[in-house]
Amino acid sequence: MSGCVFCEIVAGAVPAFRVADEPDGVAFLDTRPVFKGHVLVVPRMHLVTLAELPAELLPGYFALVRRLAVAVETGLGAGGTFVAINNKVSQSVPHLHTHVVPRTRGDGLRGFFWPRTRYDDDAEALAHADRVAAALPPGA
Repeated sequence: MSGCVFCEIVAGAVPAFRVADEPDGVAFLDTRPVFKGHVLVVPRMHLVTLAELPAELLPGYFALVRRLAVAVETGLGAGGTFVAINNKVSQSVPHLHTHVVPRTRGDGLRGFFWPRTRYDDDAEALAHADRVAAALPPGA
């Protein structure tokens, strides 16, 4: 898609520090990493959110993400990884991308990047669970 920096990286028109270039996606270093070695994985086609990723592309795309999580940990000697996708909110580039961030114990990253909250009681938690379950699309 014209004007999408990730599409331009996939096409080779914009340089990037590529980690993987495969039919299921392209992975490259984030230019503003949470920690050094932070990788972004993008599908080749322009999609904005995870919901737009066709079901037939899910296995290959997430297999690539999984392999990169292993590679980041092994290749960088990290203690683990943080894997995340933003959909619309906090999505700095409107092209589906998965973050694979190396983690080490004591790295200063605490939980998620936002404050945590609690349910008032079990009834409130159940009401939220029921609303999400009722909106769940049927499986493929």
